[in-house]
Amino acid sequence: MAVFTGPSEKKLVLAGGLTTNNRSTSGIYTLNTSNGALTNTGTLPAPVHDAASALVGGSYGIFGGGDTSSVDTAYTFTLNGSIISGGKLLGLRSDAVAVTVNKETYIIGGYNGSQADAQVLMTADGSNFTGIGPLPVPVRYPAVAALGNMIYVFGGEAIGGPQDGKPVDVVQAINTATRTIRSESWKLPVPLEGASAFTINNEMFVAGGQSTTPEPITPGVGTTQVPGVSVPNSSLTYNTIWAVDTVQHKFLPAGRLQLPVSNTGVAVIGSRAWLVGGESNNQIVSTVQMVTPNVKFGIAGQPGAGSPYYGGKLLVADRGNNRLLVMNPAIQITWRYPSSSTNVQAASGFYFPDDAFFANSGTEIISNQENNNTVIELGYPSGKILWTYGHPLQPGSGYGYLRAPDDAYLLKNNDIVVADDQNCRVLFINQAKKVVGQIGKTGVCRHNPNASLGSPNGDTPLYDGNVLISEIFGSWVSEYTPQGKMVWTTHLPISYPSDPQQLGAGPGKNPDNYLIADYANPGSIVRFTREGKVLSEYHVTSGPGMLNHPSLVELLPSGVYMANDDHRDRMVAIDPSTGALVWQYGTNDTTGTAVGMLHKPDGFDVLLANGTTPTHGSTK
Repeated sequence: MAVFTGPSEKKLVLAGGLTTNNRSTSGIYTLNTSNGALTNTGTLPAPVHDAASALVGGSYGIFGGGDTSSVDTAYTFTLNGSIISGGKLLGLRSDAVAVTVNKETYIIGGYNGSQADAQVLMTADGSNFTGIGPLPVPVRYPAVAALGNMIYVFGGEAIGGPQDGKPVDVVQAINTATRTIRSESWKLPVPLEGASAFTINNEMFVAGGQSTTPEPITPGVGTTQVPGVSVPNSSLTYNTIWAVDTVQHKFLPAGRLQLPVSNTGVAVIGSRAWLVGGESNNQIVSTVQMVTPNVKFGIAGQPGAGSPYYGGKLLVADRGNNRLLVMNPAIQITWRYPSSSTNVQAASGFYFPDDAFFANSGTEIISNQENNNTVIELGYPSGKILWTYGHPLQPGSGYGYLRAPDDAYLLKNNDIVVADDQNCRVLFINQAKKVVGQIGKTGVCRHNPNASLGSPNGDTPLYDGNVLISEIFGSWVSEYTPQGKMVWTTHLPISYPSDPQQLGAGPGKNPDNYLIADYANPGSIVRFTREGKVLSEYHVTSGPGMLNHPSLVELLPSGVYMANDDHRDRMVAIDPSTGALVWQYGTNDTTGTAVGMLHKPDGFDVLLANGTTPTHGSTK
């Protein structure tokens, strides 16, 4: 598929390509990147796929390609398919790529259906072509991008020679100022064909591609789980994004695509690259992915680059698997509970961890076990049980009992606050296991400010010492003092509010900004004010971006929403500015305990290297 930057900064132009039934198409479309709307605007002169494409003087250019056989046609066209100019290549050619540098377009690589066409062509008008010399290593399906006067050709499928028909790791360079072509001494990390290359703000990247070589495991670089793939690094279609250091001749791991893909169309708009369609493990896909460099996601080449919690640790309450996991930014599991090195002392074991939060500068973890009716405080990483409250598998409302506890936090004064959901109260419990405060009336389950709560399932501590409470019955969110006095309350237009979070708190900031998950299918993420005004909403009703009963969402320092998508068995990160799914751990709608798999993850937390918890900094 040919992909071009479109007539506006929010649109891409798509032309030709293969359909899912492997037939060439002649359609021309615009894709609105802000809302995903696809509009048919015209038709090419003939169906075509595997053509080279580039903007030529502001017009859309198609060079070669073919349907049942390779062709030598070249033309520029308008959005409705009207031909602006036309010509012939110097021979039949398909599987080539094109790039424009300083108003000159270069066609690179490809073959005529049986033999390589190594000659690099140049055109200034899209109609007349000049050969400037052959590639030292003839290839088709290379990745090509320009930086300054240099064009770099990465990998491809060898045509002829000992590697015929196989992906290669060669890097070739074309100097457009001197019209010289050479093979570089430095190599790709692995042989690749059908990868994508692009330049954003003078930084060059290579992403995806296909190989017969399994991806090597780089120290400090883990396996990112992607939709429908249990272990990405076992796949021969890659999802790695490399930053290319053309001075020191290095490929630096910079992150991962959400879906492994090869032979995708690529276009750059501003500071963002768009990868449209392509193949994933030999299946044609319609996925649209974007790549945006962001230093908050880490520095290319450093361990964990590309992580939304770069420089920290991610704690996941994997409820359905009855375990807690801690992962480094490279998504390598570094700690499990229970494990062979930890001793579970509770009589009923460790059961149904609904939430888990780091505490005491990251030296402890506190977790509420909802259906076990207990709260447990663990040493981290020792796993030693430091404190418990409740009676395992015995719900109750009397002294020492809980009924479906939710969101247990350790406060600055060492008390623990917990939403005792089905007892319709929020409790403050000291280290001696004495209840020292209560909001709501035990067993009275209705929203009646200052008197009772309608099934509280969230009790987030605030910087002013108060707590932010979500009530399931009636979809209310309220702020209360520890003494049980309501500060404000608001009704939200969602079906099941879960775990509200305050945003923007701190000196000089506006604290009237909150985030909450709607625990529904499809679920949503809502940003709102204490007056109940909805500031923004993420609500996708189908596809990989749809959430199914998300129970906790938080805004990370990197600027993304992190959420546990309970019933889709995954953790996700979403860019609120675009609504794009930018990171994932877990296989969609598939449970498991293997690496890269979860079962109804119901809570999470992030710990930074300095021992702080950025999403609940008011706790101990």
